[in-house]
Amino acid sequence: MTSKNEEYDFKWCPGCGDFGVRRSLEYAVADWITQTGQSIENTVVVAGIGCSGNMVHLLEGPQPFGIHGIHGRTLPISFGIKMGRPDLNVVIVAGDGDFLSIGMEHIAPQAQRNLNVTAIIMDNAVYGLTKGQSSPTTDMGVVTPTTPYGKVEGALNPLDLYLTLGASFIASGISTKIRPLGNLMSQAMHHPGFAIVHVQSPCTTYNDNYEILKGNPKKGMAPVAWDIPAEHDPTDRAAAHRVIHSGGIPLGVIYKQENSKPLDKRMGEAWAKARTQSVEQLLDSFLFKVS
Repeated sequence: MTSKNEEYDFKWCPGCGDFGVRRSLEYAVADWITQTGQSIENTVVVAGIGCSGNMVHLLEGPQPFGIHGIHGRTLPISFGIKMGRPDLNVVIVAGDGDFLSIGMEHIAPQAQRNLNVTAIIMDNAVYGLTKGQSSPTTDMGVVTPTTPYGKVEGALNPLDLYLTLGASFIASGISTKIRPLGNLMSQAMHHPGFAIVHVQSPCTTYNDNYEILKGNPKKGMAPVAWDIPAEHDPTDRAAAHRVIHSGGIPLGVIYKQENSKPLDKRMGEAWAKARTQSVEQLLDSFLFKVS
């Protein structure tokens, strides 16, 4: 942002919601380190392509490992990392255009596998990096460079999608509430399985919806974002469905599967049952034998 403050030397516009997401993620990673006793190097941040990709340049001083991958492929990359090193804390950072368009085909397989990673999705309802084209979460009728007469498709409900596909932890946050958002991320990192934190992260250049999300009493605007009541039971799938379809943007933990067993644990159990064979035995098993 400025040569006088290298901490904020990011390619983000002034007021971008991703600044708040970055700070929340810093809190969550610090909490992870404190609670687990692991070093910062045991956290890996996997980013796709988009404004969210700058999140791989996360902290000053000791850095987590960062992988700036390719568009929509954060989940396959994180799948390889987690299966090769189950001990690592793998965190995905992606945008709505990255994760929910070309990347959507990967959500269902990883949800069914219950891949033990945390996905933080920054939703600004546009392709901000490439000048404001409509994304899967852009509302119908919105005029953008790619929809000059208004978007003709309906907006995707990502929270409903995650619940339907079987993600075992689903939370929803907003970039202006930094500490609560950091707490959601921390809970997601400690959840044993596929955890998604979907964040409303407004784009001040192409879709500045801060006022809509937060409301404006002077203009008689009620906030679209609302806190999930304390009595909500996130382990109740039907209750999670009701929250998602209550209108607006619910904030908090929506769903958390009880007794969640992640893929790396199930794979370990399967490997323990496998019969060990020598190289000679493996080669011999491929031979076609004539009696």
